[in-house]
Amino acid sequence: MTTAAPATDTHPEPRTAIVTGGARGIGAAITTALAKQGVHVAAGYSSNSKAAEELAEKLRAEGGSVSIHQGNVGDPEDCRRVVSEVLEQRGRVDILVNNAGITVDKTVRKMTVEDWHAVMRVNLSGAFYMTKNVLDHMTGNSFGRIVNISSVIGESGGIGQANYAASKSGLFGFSKSLAQEVARKGVTVNCVAPGYIETEMVAAIPEKVLDKLIAKVPIGRLGQAREIARAVQFLVDDDAGYITGSVISVNGGLDM
Repeated sequence: MTTAAPATDTHPEPRTAIVTGGARGIGAAITTALAKQGVHVAAGYSSNSKAAEELAEKLRAEGGSVSIHQGNVGDPEDCRRVVSEVLEQRGRVDILVNNAGITVDKTVRKMTVEDWHAVMRVNLSGAFYMTKNVLDHMTGNSFGRIVNISSVIGESGGIGQANYAASKSGLFGFSKSLAQEVARKGVTVNCVAPGYIETEMVAAIPEKVLDKLIAKVPIGRLGQAREIARAVQFLVDDDAGYITGSVISVNGGLDM
């Protein structure tokens, strides 16, 4: 029996990663972790240019290589433009982390059609748009790492979050299907599903509600954004080439 060697390219330059929503919260932690391990990170942001610039300046001062790119992942033309910018500047895209996401929480009875589509457009279609624009490049290089940031809500559902849950659950099916399509091209596709993470979004939850949420977590605390970033680091490593179509849950045991 012949055993094939793990697929890898031989390009001497550092890896280049695109991280959507890469300037705040979990995205900023992923940008930071990858930059600190020598990856050039193209951090995407939609509107908060100040946060993006401050993060990039901080990481550059620490020796990291970071560029920032404005765009709305819910707009296919913006996605095409951002990927083109990165390819023009760096000549390669090795890693894509589809992290950008939004919430518009309402019960289904109160949810408008636009509330539904707004969340699906960014959280699910955005991952498709970005992936579509890097896929030929990655398969041509016989190397790529795609990580889609889902959520425990995609596994368990949540009251008032039907649109969000559907979008995050949709990432599971998207990732597993794509993983099968590109496995023999050296490209892996996986999901990370965070639980309740200590970010600005969670900090906005009323204290009494938050206390009840934490009480449901077996580990008994909120997760840290850096813990999600560690899972992403693991999946995008050159040596993680035998892991594809998987979902890594980082939720403190909230959903097993």
